[in-house]
Amino acid sequence: MKVLILTSTPNANGLTAACGEAARQGVVDSRSRARLVNLNELGIARCAVCNDGWGTCRTKHHCQVADDFQDLHRTAGEAEGYVLVSPVYFGEPSEPFKAFLDRLRRCEATRGNAGGERSALSGKPAVCVAAAGGSGHGTLECLAMMERALRSVGVDVVDVIPVTRRTRDYQLESIHDALVAMTTPSPGTAGGEQSQSAAPTGSRPSRRRRRR
Repeated sequence: MKVLILTSTPNANGLTAACGEAARQGVVDSRSRARLVNLNELGIARCAVCNDGWGTCRTKHHCQVADDFQDLHRTAGEAEGYVLVSPVYFGEPSEPFKAFLDRLRRCEATRGNAGGERSALSGKPAVCVAAAGGSGHGTLECLAMMERALRSVGVDVVDVIPVTRRTRDYQLESIHDALVAMTTPSPGTAGGEQSQSAAPTGSRPSRRRRRR
């Protein structure tokens, strides 16, 4: 499985970076391919709300604002699974994450308007991680926003993981294990394809939240 890991941090030694590395290691340990991209290192502008409110995102399903979004959009379409790791700012994902997700869903969520065409991300599994390095508050609200954006483009969100400074050590293990599970085919899966039920979706998120 080819997994795209998106982070957003200016701090290479911070909590968000550690979560991204735990995800990368989980993918590698399951013998899958990982690509780690830090959105803070790219130039992705906010949606320009072109023309009368929609541009080529609605009709051609690509963004007409020329920057680093185009290449990342293409990479996302080619990936087979995703990890989103965002710091928490005011109970929300980072500004680079919001810019990327806003433009992504304008391009992909509108495909259903064109004769039932599916999003290029439809049915692919994802794990969302919210890392709160300050007060530790707002992780669940941040995760809800990330999950809602991904579901709008058809992504199958299989786990959401809140991380704070106090929960860092055991939640890094949880991130690693979630990615091993997501990228490991279930026994009997035809052709080695990933089963959507392979990731830890049941009791694990609720157990994490009780431990906070």
